[in-house]
Amino acid sequence: MEYDIKMTPVYGSLEKISIADAKKLSNHPWFNRTLCEVNESVVRIGVFNGEFHWHSHDKEDEFFFVIEGTLAIEVENKETIELKANEGTVIPKGVRHRPLAAYGATVLMVESKSIAPIGDER
Repeated sequence: MEYDIKMTPVYGSLEKISIADAKKLSNHPWFNRTLCEVNESVVRIGVFNGEFHWHSHDKEDEFFFVIEGTLAIEVENKETIELKANEGTVIPKGVRHRPLAAYGATVLMVESKSIAPIGDER
């Protein structure tokens, strides 16, 4: 599956961030935009419908926080983590995982700006 991922921040410092506007940045079923930078980290929005591929991030943890919908994160050799609106989790570096949003989800992610959203390997 192809994804629509853009790494350039949409918003700068002292700008109001609108989730409603950010959700309109693409009509792709699985897209990810960097909203802003905070020190050496970024805040990203993902509008997900369907499934992502199995992957991991060798050097960075990844934080997921669901704003709308439900996001399941399959974790290799562990139980699936199901997140509903206003719930989040940290996926530690090196842990293979696969996000799934069977009925759609809007998700905030906080991670190092050096992270490769598609993972370091597939």
